Amino acid sequence: MALADSPAARRTDLPSRVVVVALLGVAAALVFANRAYRDAEISVSGLLLGAVDPDGVAVVAERQTVYFGLHSGTPLGLRMTPECTSAFLVLPLLVIGAVMVALRPRVARRVLLAVGVAAVAVVVVNQVRVLALAGLVEWLGTDTGYYWGHTLLGSMVSVLGGAAALVLFARLATRG
Repeated sequence: MALADSPAARRTDLPSRVVVVALLGVAAALVFANRAYRDAEISVSGLLLGAVDPDGVAVVAERQTVYFGLHSGTPLGLRMTPECTSAFLVLPLLVIGAVMVALRPRVARRVLLAVGVAAVAVVVVNQVRVLALAGLVEWLGTDTGYYWGHTLLGSMVSVLGGAAALVLFARLATRG
């Protein structure tokens, strides 16, 4: 057991403080640079949709919008609004991770791994949601497909995916 003033205690405190500040810094960046994050997120959605339909997709990142179905009679644009971004699902993971490291510095590596894996899971889930929405619009038409894709399926994907990411985070961060 290291004394509070010993070099060993200082070595473990400094990196954990750096980790806490870094996690909180990334959380603050997600809030203050949310528009840039959404620009990037919708660009990824455009790449994924473009892989399925290379000629029928266009991205206007500065508007956080992806247009698809451009070759059809009913093209549609999806805008990544602040409430639809994965940033605000990643944000609590970062803050909780920072609190966990602040309270128990020795778990810093596990918490960083857990935050990273869970954040990637949340981003992937959000991309699946966008792809599902676009697929339903293509399949059921603009009105019905958008309604079911945004209201029901999109919400289910987000809730279930977010819950799975939270469970994954807790499991990875607290395993012995």
